[in-house]
Amino acid sequence: MTFIKNIVNLFFPEVCVGCNSHLIAEDLILCLNCRHDLPLTKFSFEPNNKVEKIFYGRVPIQNATALLYFSKKGIVQEMMHNLKYRNQQKIGALLGNLLGEEMVLSKRFSNIDFIIPVPLHQKKLKKRGYNQVTSFGQSVANQFEIPFKEDILYKISNTKTQTNKLRLDRWINAEELFIVKQPKELENKHILIVDDIVTTGATLEACAKAFEKINNLQISIACISYTQ
Repeated sequence: MTFIKNIVNLFFPEVCVGCNSHLIAEDLILCLNCRHDLPLTKFSFEPNNKVEKIFYGRVPIQNATALLYFSKKGIVQEMMHNLKYRNQQKIGALLGNLLGEEMVLSKRFSNIDFIIPVPLHQKKLKKRGYNQVTSFGQSVANQFEIPFKEDILYKISNTKTQTNKLRLDRWINAEELFIVKQPKELENKHILIVDDIVTTGATLEACAKAFEKINNLQISIACISYTQ
């Protein structure tokens, strides 16, 4: 099997999703240099971190974190583009494992009952073929050994991309676009909502507000990256 893989790599070499350099056989997804240069936030270990502060006075959040700092033309942007538009779901799995290990070690997220991804509208999901957050969320759930549930939160209106919109416009577009199914299952639970990138927090705020009428529900948040 290894021989066949080496022959395939000779004609169709695997490349690093961060810098597009050719990978040696034992590397997976990222080259050693890109792994070393990942801009880790370490927010999982930091109460009142920058992600948590986004939601102050907006929605009640127990804890929040993001694995990486996002910057334009940087390694994280390249990885997010490959994950979101090129079906490189192994990127989400890798980053989910990294963040999940960090969150477990921090012990600030120790009482999470299950994980819920920010959903795509069904039209966008059908067109793209996958939710870019799924592999990430599943890997985080595996680290915690808890369920990953995609049948709880649904997006009910299809909006244009949030990229490059002002904060107020994002809030208006995101508000009231999500509904919760099986709300009884969530009573007295602590859920972790996962997404790819958090900037203004508008989409995550709208998701959290969809749960606000559920009795004694606690919400935490985890994202792949944070944009300052």
